[in-house]
Amino acid sequence: MGVETSQGRLQDRRPVSVIDIGSNSIRLVIYEGIARAPTVLFNEKMLAGLGRRIVTTGELDPEGVSRAVEEFRRFRALSDQAGAQSLHVVATAAAREAKNGPDFIRRAEEILGTRIKVLSGREEAYYSALGVISAFYKADGIVGDLGGGSLELVDVKDHCIGEGITLPLGGLRLRDMAGASLTAASDIVRQEIARASWLDGGQGRAFYCVGGTWRNLARLHMCTSHYPLEVMHNYEMDPAGSTAFLKRVARGDIENMRGIESVSKSRRALLPYGATVLLEIIHAANPSKIIISANGVREGYLYSLLSKEDQAADPLISAAEELALLRSRSFTHVHELAEWTGEAFAALGIDETEVEARYRRAACLLADIGWRAHPEYRGTQSLNIIAHGSFIGIDHPGRAFIALTSLFRHEGLFDDALSPEMRKLATPLYAERARLLGGLMRVVYLLSASMPGVIPRLKWEKGTDGSLALLIPRDWASLMGERPQGRMAQLAKLTGKSLVLKVAKD
Repeated sequence: MGVETSQGRLQDRRPVSVIDIGSNSIRLVIYEGIARAPTVLFNEKMLAGLGRRIVTTGELDPEGVSRAVEEFRRFRALSDQAGAQSLHVVATAAAREAKNGPDFIRRAEEILGTRIKVLSGREEAYYSALGVISAFYKADGIVGDLGGGSLELVDVKDHCIGEGITLPLGGLRLRDMAGASLTAASDIVRQEIARASWLDGGQGRAFYCVGGTWRNLARLHMCTSHYPLEVMHNYEMDPAGSTAFLKRVARGDIENMRGIESVSKSRRALLPYGATVLLEIIHAANPSKIIISANGVREGYLYSLLSKEDQAADPLISAAEELALLRSRSFTHVHELAEWTGEAFAALGIDETEVEARYRRAACLLADIGWRAHPEYRGTQSLNIIAHGSFIGIDHPGRAFIALTSLFRHEGLFDDALSPEMRKLATPLYAERARLLGGLMRVVYLLSASMPGVIPRLKWEKGTDGSLALLIPRDWASLMGERPQGRMAQLAKLTGKSLVLKVAKD
């Protein structure tokens, strides 16, 4: 098979496949390549229910095994069709604990043509922790990975992995252990969570939710709270504010809830068990917030294959650079813009935190991704791409900031009817900062024609009268004109400062 040369793909990447054999679901994900912010080429899952009734039989579900074996043939063929250079397969709780697990793994290895890594509880917790570390900027809290067969809990802080434990609280297992009684399930969860005596170390820190049951729980919470952005990764729930919601789900009172149709029927039955576990964790750990992670064992495993240098890279900036390379008129120009806006903020007396500076830089890298659209739609198209893109290392207010920056840059600074949903999601500081950054872009894009070379030569000069001038180099004096001067006047009105555009004297 030849190498794909479509310009919609990064040319230095070769696809890689990962199959995750869980107790409830089996998923194939084919990534564009091994990268700091991996992009999904193809994604398919099946709900095999391998761990169904394992508590009573001690074996993998026979029907689930038959269906899984047949699906493995399709997964192998899909991986080959996508041109994956390697296939990695990991298996979790059900496969490692069932009496017929080794036989199932042997059959799967024959079909898939590769060795399957059956993870121990400790390894499963480790890769789940790596998945969260890879997806959040300086993660700090407790990771909980709720699968069909087990719950892994592990402490993370930045790139360090602390204490962890595996508990038999996966949704399928818990339902079987409780005899499908939600009251009995609550008692079991309380007893098991008490074994993780170190959970009180999560007080005042984040609790990161990994796994399909908790993601579906969060999706339901989004619907009931009329949340304006349908992006699951980094969705936050307030522990105290979500308690009533979780208690309702834990009672099994879900069929009439707003948004329940967005959760597949096969997943709905496990929602009460997921809510029960989360309630007990909130009680034991007292976290400051509950955060949903789209990354888990698969992404953690992929992250482990990176070099230490690549692991240390910023995932948001890496993803923004990749999109800029694929969609901007000039990759060099957006980098120049990122550097220059930092200088502009300093000249305007604006202090940035480390996170704010990261978001500004990403906004600059993504500022030109909509240029192929009709001019009247570049702003809204860019906003939608950014707001709904598969970015990691950024929270939802940060997404709103970057999306609004592109909107203001294309649509203008003073139309308050623009995207009320995004402005609601952004903090007041981010909303105003996005308007300012968009205003700066509106000035310099008229001077650079979206091409490199000019922006680094634009310098700020403070006047004796308190004004601030942006100086155009004398050899580029012809760039001066009514439109850039008008844009500078708009920026001055926005900031309340005396801002002018001038040609340098020498």
